[in-house]
Amino acid sequence: MTTELRVLRPSEWNEWFECLELAFGGDPEAPEQRELEQELTECERSIGIWDGDDVVATAGAFSFRVAVPGGALVPAAGVTMVSVASTHRRRGLLTSMMRRQLDDVRALGEPIAVLTASEPAIYGRFGYGAATRQMSLAIDTDRVRLSVPEGTDGIRLRYARKDEAVAACESVYARLVAGRPGTPAHGPGWERKPLVDPVSTRQGGSALQCLLAERDGELVGYTNYHIKPEWERSGPKGRIVVSDLAALDPAAYAALWRFLFGIDLTSTVEARNRPVDDAVLHLVSDVRRCDIRQRDSLHVRLVDVGAALEARAYRGPLDVVFEVEDAFCPWNAGRWRLTADAKGGASCKRTEDPADLALSVRELGSAYLGGEALSSLALAGRVRELREGAVAEASAAFLSDVAPWLPRGF
Repeated sequence: MTTELRVLRPSEWNEWFECLELAFGGDPEAPEQRELEQELTECERSIGIWDGDDVVATAGAFSFRVAVPGGALVPAAGVTMVSVASTHRRRGLLTSMMRRQLDDVRALGEPIAVLTASEPAIYGRFGYGAATRQMSLAIDTDRVRLSVPEGTDGIRLRYARKDEAVAACESVYARLVAGRPGTPAHGPGWERKPLVDPVSTRQGGSALQCLLAERDGELVGYTNYHIKPEWERSGPKGRIVVSDLAALDPAAYAALWRFLFGIDLTSTVEARNRPVDDAVLHLVSDVRRCDIRQRDSLHVRLVDVGAALEARAYRGPLDVVFEVEDAFCPWNAGRWRLTADAKGGASCKRTEDPADLALSVRELGSAYLGGEALSSLALAGRVRELREGAVAEASAAFLSDVAPWLPRGF
């Protein structure tokens, strides 16, 4: 087999994207989705493998900045659209694309790469570690009540047309980015993606409903949701499926949830992607009737260990030497001294000093956004303590005050 790995030409996008669609089940995207995907694709950052005239593998990257602990926005490659045709599996095509992609990311000076994995087991061997989790809820609103904070009644709620909602939702989202590690800051065009709503993806639900929350005429939050009508012999049992909800203060946040709980002819509110420390857990009367589940979400790969660890803040003073294993990106392998001061400033440099902790770059990726504790990874045997007390010191410094979260996929 003779194959060619190269950068995608804009004129080849349709064939390239069809390869991706086939690998993920063969159903073509709706025209509205497909048009936006093509617009957002950075062809210069997209690669493929050709077998003759046929595209048999794809991979791409978006140019993002991702929030890290301390509020900095770090340049990152948003790895996406990765596929290998079923006819060409187990031939090393994925490995060759990952190799090319990480070399390119390093050349661009981006300290980290991030992705969401269709199958988490695939990407660990390339140094990606699961760094955020998402929580899903299915709340029984017939039995669960909300306790809302003072000021909730002062929030005005109103429906918005899609063209108005795009700008409104993005303005709230942009104000929240730096406060939640794992949140991407997007470029132009991305504000439209959460509101793309083809009939084929509604699964029997209504068109997307867009609701804005205002206080004294100022926008303070929004939610987007579908209504899925369901009926039993005894009456209505409809479901509200929340695709997005964000607010700038507790009163606006509670007002949006209270509205969703009170929609006529429904008895369940589903939210499939919420942070694991979502405040709604403290508003509900019975958390057991919220059917809480968790799964992995954003996976992080440190492409430049020194630059990545210097870019984030830490919860307190720290002086630790890591022995890093990184077979796939050997420029990261070896010992790194990470020091942080009481204000969160950090330095991470090469050193010959004895190591305090030994771990792979995958574990550093998992811990990077402050959601996965190094102490937990140590209990699993994935971090080795070489100096007594080093795990506790590093774990406490790495943790984030708020759980990292990826609010929107890419």
